[in-house]
Amino acid sequence: MYERTLFQEEHNAFRDSVRRFIERQVTPRYRDWENAGALPREFWREAGAAGLLCPEVPEEYGGPGCDVLFSAIVHEELERAGAHAVSANLIAHNDVIGPYLLAYGTAEQKARWLPGLVSGEIVGSIGMSEPGAGSDLKAIRTVARPSANGFVLSGQKTFITNGSNCDLIVVAAKTSPDAGAKGVSLLMVDTSLPGFRRGQLLDKIGQRAADTTELFFDDIELARDCILGNENGGFAHMMEMLPRERLSIAICAAAQADAAIDWTLAYVKERQVFGRALSELQATRFKIAELASDAKVARVFVDWCLERAVAGTLDVEAAAIAKYWVTEKSHHVIDGCLQLFGGYGYMRDFPISRLWVDSRAQRIYGGTSEVMKELIGREILKNR
Repeated sequence: MYERTLFQEEHNAFRDSVRRFIERQVTPRYRDWENAGALPREFWREAGAAGLLCPEVPEEYGGPGCDVLFSAIVHEELERAGAHAVSANLIAHNDVIGPYLLAYGTAEQKARWLPGLVSGEIVGSIGMSEPGAGSDLKAIRTVARPSANGFVLSGQKTFITNGSNCDLIVVAAKTSPDAGAKGVSLLMVDTSLPGFRRGQLLDKIGQRAADTTELFFDDIELARDCILGNENGGFAHMMEMLPRERLSIAICAAAQADAAIDWTLAYVKERQVFGRALSELQATRFKIAELASDAKVARVFVDWCLERAVAGTLDVEAAAIAKYWVTEKSHHVIDGCLQLFGGYGYMRDFPISRLWVDSRAQRIYGGTSEVMKELIGREILKNR
């Protein structure tokens, strides 16, 4: 049995507190959130009070100053409880916006936004994807034109997680449209500004509690200090930060595979077929061996990547491999587990059915599996 050695006493204590919070505040209400298509604002404040939001933010900006493992624990426990959409919401908030601000924000930007992100009074989101530009970020058409006071932002984004709740959105826009990838900047947009509009909630097949919308920017006037990081350096900043987002997706996928195995083991030991437990059939044991092996290998590799992230040495290739391989294998594991549930696996009352639908998106967002393979191939050819 693989023994995880990443976590220390303080991590384990935090895991216990996260688990209690989920049992009390998430699980009883999760189905209502799925039906509503979004998390309520009070959830964000409750999660902030419980210490689940942006745990890596240092004390001077209102956070606890913890390591990346604390964010990983939040995702693992949410997946264990079957609250997959909440984990997706928190990736955008905890693992994208928080790290972007810490890495590239000025002291003034950090002081303005980070305390609210930690408390849940501010919900963060990232605006990259557009109707004609998903994984190909160089193809974005949203433009920030120079103005007397700063910039005028025009364009639209789609598939935006936290879109209906966000107070702060970091928008990728072209500030030098003729310069290609070298003309993209990251702009911090306060969603209370005139000209910002939200579209309707998008009707997804899965992760229904993770609010996802289109966003519109109708000539929004932005001050010059809205730039996050270097002007025209946005593409480079996104490439630097995407490994962290991709690792977070892999963490969720590995935790989903573990949860699916646990639920399935309990089911096959109870389910009677031909006068005996389903687990007593050789075909079942062989299938469990296959699926559990995939889940275990995924867990080991993700933990290796987490060690690299803690040390600050996680690279593009490793994160892309984790995102590609673990999400693909995890969905295979979940599909195999659903099959062992038979007809019950197709019923929404069983967590395995919702996990099967929810997990499918992980092979798409954060860069599709096909894009990951292209990226992995480039890195291998470049570095070997």
